[in-house]
Amino acid sequence: MNTAVERVHCLIIGSGPAGYTAAIYAARANLKPVMYTGLLQGGQLMNTTEVENYPGYPTGILGPEMMEDFKKQAERFGTDIRFGLATKVDFSTSPKKVWIDDTKLIEADAVILATGAEAKWLGIPSEKKLNGSGVSACAVCDGFFFKNAEVAIVGAGDTACEEAIYLSKLCSTVHMFIRRDEMRASKIMQDRVLNTPNIKVYWNTETDEILGDTVVEGVRIKNNKTGETQVIPITGFFVAIGHQPNSAVFKDYLDTDKEGYIITKPDSSKTNIEGVYACGDLQDKVYRQAVTAAGTGCMAALEAERWLSEKGIH
Repeated sequence: MNTAVERVHCLIIGSGPAGYTAAIYAARANLKPVMYTGLLQGGQLMNTTEVENYPGYPTGILGPEMMEDFKKQAERFGTDIRFGLATKVDFSTSPKKVWIDDTKLIEADAVILATGAEAKWLGIPSEKKLNGSGVSACAVCDGFFFKNAEVAIVGAGDTACEEAIYLSKLCSTVHMFIRRDEMRASKIMQDRVLNTPNIKVYWNTETDEILGDTVVEGVRIKNNKTGETQVIPITGFFVAIGHQPNSAVFKDYLDTDKEGYIITKPDSSKTNIEGVYACGDLQDKVYRQAVTAAGTGCMAALEAERWLSEKGIH
């Protein structure tokens, strides 16, 4: 089968806050960016309800509406936004090669990767049904909505501990479910959790079901040693069992850490391949906020513009 080939100056893969911000800066720099959105145009915020912590939206905004604003701004400056998924790359050549949906080959002078990361979920039906209606994978994003309420959190690593402590400052009680009889978190984080009076830790505990028809009303847990079940009334359920960066298609060419996050050079969005930049949650496992993703998207576009200029690639 013959593959259609197209040459572009700046290719952006991914369309969350990082990708759209990169597009805005790249388009204003006359890099004529072409963006392929991936399967979820707008990224993780498309699954988010109210966003109250992004500057410039004093009364808050729905995640999908915010991403539509980002999209319109990128288009206003001339970004060519297309629906499609990067399925294969070859970063060993110049220009870089990216195959879209296995049918179209894009040859790009500079490539900005903004494919993000996905939260890992427990995989129970009620979790999906109530996602955005009390179920969340980001305590920093959504904890504010549960002030003085009882909530639950699942996870045993440093992130889960950090989020439990964060929630404990807002919520009346935080029920923390640990699958084994020990945590994976560092000793200092464990101690902080265990010494926080309103965090109640349940060992050897798994989530059986999240209860509620349209919003979270409770959770049924099961002790995996005794088989005993228990129902706890809650209004918020947080999943903190990790994230999976969408980096698999790039891993043959780009350096990643053991979890798959793309490694960028310090204070930069540069990868180990010249002319390839990574931004947003694809390379950030610490902050994972829309505003920090947007910041790294800006960095990527500025660095791509500078590199193209230095190389005399027009």
